[in-house]
Amino acid sequence: MKYNDEGYLDLTPYEALKNVEADTKFRPIVYICSPFAGDRKRHVQAARRYCRYAVDAGCIPVAPHLFFPQFMGEETERGLAIFMGNVLLSKCYEVWVFGDNVSAGMAAEIAYAGKKGKPVRYFTEDFTEVFK
Repeated sequence: MKYNDEGYLDLTPYEALKNVEADTKFRPIVYICSPFAGDRKRHVQAARRYCRYAVDAGCIPVAPHLFFPQFMGEETERGLAIFMGNVLLSKCYEVWVFGDNVSAGMAAEIAYAGKKGKPVRYFTEDFTEVFK
């Protein structure tokens, strides 16, 4: 607002807010797609590294396979977790796939991203982007 409550031109708050907005950087939300089943301890550590990589790249990572197991059972609530993961994926700017091996769950996430028109980027475990 360039004008105060009384209708007079007051550029001080206007300029201050404009400067704050200019300093705010856009950080896209990216969906982290990586293995979970199997060697869970190793896969959780890897997913944490992938999330850190996304943060360092200026993004906000979303990794449901790190979050949902904290309060949901894989054996009894897998379908619900997949549904909620897809909801989150649909809100993300891109999907980042990590690793050389794509699990069945990852393949389903990649297919869903394609259906939603989300860009999918592929990375090796050591963060080298691979173009497919």
